[in-house]
Amino acid sequence: MKKLTRRTFAKGAAAAAFGFQVVPSRVFGANDRITLAGIGTGGKGAVDIAGADKAGFQIVALCDVVDASKGRTLGREAALTGTRRKFPQAAFYQDWREMLDKEPGIDAVTVSTPDHVHAMASIAAMKKGKHVYCQKPLTHDIWEARMMTKVARETGVKTQMGNQAHAHTNMRRMVELVRAGIIGDVKEVHTWTNRPIWPQAMPHYPKKEEVPAHIDWDLWVGPAPFHDYSPKIHPFNWRGYWDYGTGALGDMACHDMDMSFWALGLGSPTSVEAISSGPTAVSPPIWSTITYQFPARGKQPPVKYLWYDGYRDAVFNEEKWALVNKDDPTKKPSLRNTPPEDILEGQNPATENKGYGSILVGTRGKLFYSRAKDDWFVKPSSKLDGFDFPAPTLQRARDNDPYKEFYDSIEKDGQALGNFDYSGPFSETVLLGNLAVKLGKKIHWDGPNMKATNAPEADALIRRTYRKGWEITL
Repeated sequence: MKKLTRRTFAKGAAAAAFGFQVVPSRVFGANDRITLAGIGTGGKGAVDIAGADKAGFQIVALCDVVDASKGRTLGREAALTGTRRKFPQAAFYQDWREMLDKEPGIDAVTVSTPDHVHAMASIAAMKKGKHVYCQKPLTHDIWEARMMTKVARETGVKTQMGNQAHAHTNMRRMVELVRAGIIGDVKEVHTWTNRPIWPQAMPHYPKKEEVPAHIDWDLWVGPAPFHDYSPKIHPFNWRGYWDYGTGALGDMACHDMDMSFWALGLGSPTSVEAISSGPTAVSPPIWSTITYQFPARGKQPPVKYLWYDGYRDAVFNEEKWALVNKDDPTKKPSLRNTPPEDILEGQNPATENKGYGSILVGTRGKLFYSRAKDDWFVKPSSKLDGFDFPAPTLQRARDNDPYKEFYDSIEKDGQALGNFDYSGPFSETVLLGNLAVKLGKKIHWDGPNMKATNAPEADALIRRTYRKGWEITL
């Protein structure tokens, strides 16, 4: 089997390590720095702020509903304290709305909150002229993704979604090779993930517990339906609740579907359907297999796209508030929901490539790819013989760094390739999978009009109702 290593992969790609070839609309002096505020400072927020700092941004403000100075932060909250200590000169706020009003000198923001706040904070920032780096999934629901794209275009700010591998030369070269026909016309794609690593399929919300003094719980809930505080929701397990998170699909598909969606120019599907262990009114299912049908695009044929997540041998255990093995609750589940063996051809999706990856099925063979590493392979390997590897065409991010690409897009008046014009429609498509899971039937999708033509009941899920006082103003 022939594999392309980092050296082989990079051959010829170095020439494409170019930056933005545009004239900047704002000229920065030698000592000027672009100012940035971090909305969400723990977990991924701490990573995003640190990455922005290294990229060249001046961190001037921090915002988090958890005020580490008011109480003891432990476990996943500990990063909050570290972020405050690292940037002691940055003004601190608990409410991002107050921060945007009182800090007019901010040039850009990172939005690293739970999913249900992404659109709210990002749209408000863009309307004030701030450039926005927002974590994935870009939004909590489909309408919000459409609005994020719209507002970004109207305001002209620089934007980027935080699916980091989009900035890697590995992925961009792979996009170029797929477009050049390395496995011919792609007609089918299979993508899987190692999530969830949090509980799902909960039948109800956990019991109310006392809110710690350092958490403003009402602010944390924000635009979503109000539920009482519990450490079984915050700071991490919120991903497993429909009101706040988007489950395994929302968390990981913007990473793992990215290369194939980009390379094939998939756009909006015509239909989506899902089979699953069954969601609850509160939570996504323990496992799901989602099938998207994409139409032909020019000379490219229609594509059947399958997504796999979760565990087939898991049940939710209320006592542990966790997923456990259905036969032995003292053990963790281990039977992953993955593509069938005739697709995998011996690859172990649970152990290889950190447990996630994609297989593209083309007319010339199969491409096995994961964003986890720089090499990939084609079966049969003989199909690589004589293939005319194209010259690089996509711009390369400085140092393969998404934060540096975001910085450069502002400084040089360009656009990062993961900007909202790309990541907005991509997020719409990803989140359609959750719509199919919730409705439990095949959805016929009218992309331009954001309508499930056979399911009028989908309207309330496509555009959610916000808690009073938290409506999005466009």
